[in-house]
Amino acid sequence: MNDTSTSTPEPVRFDTKIAVLLREDLEIWQRLNVTAFLVSGLGTQLPEVVGEPYEDADGVPYLPMFRQPVLVFEGTKETLTAAHTRALSRSLPRAVFTSDLFTTGNDRDNRAAVRAVPTGELDLVGLAVYGPRNAVDKVIKGARMHP
Repeated sequence: MNDTSTSTPEPVRFDTKIAVLLREDLEIWQRLNVTAFLVSGLGTQLPEVVGEPYEDADGVPYLPMFRQPVLVFEGTKETLTAAHTRALSRSLPRAVFTSDLFTTGNDRDNRAAVRAVPTGELDLVGLAVYGPRNAVDKVIKGARMHP
């Protein structure tokens, strides 16, 4: 006998992870802004994280988005600094957002603000990282899921 019933497809489990770590003392508007800026960097350099374009039932096209969830975490300044150090030591793709970027008004000044500060002295308020699940988990160790 053939089983012709429809079965629920298995959930997709990715072997990679996209994580954003935010400093816990940011205001809500800052958290949203930092998250948006950080993840924009991943899609431009890592085409494998971007899925196919969307289209609604009327055929209206929409831009593609990440093919997997973006997990957002928060932690102390020290947690963020430690995560940045671990991301660097593992050579994982990453994006940073420093407190200085809240005072600039354009991309050129943003890059200049980061370039002006040595790595160990960056006043990080956000970090995005992508890579194998276990490596990303080790990078964000000590952070907690954003409420």
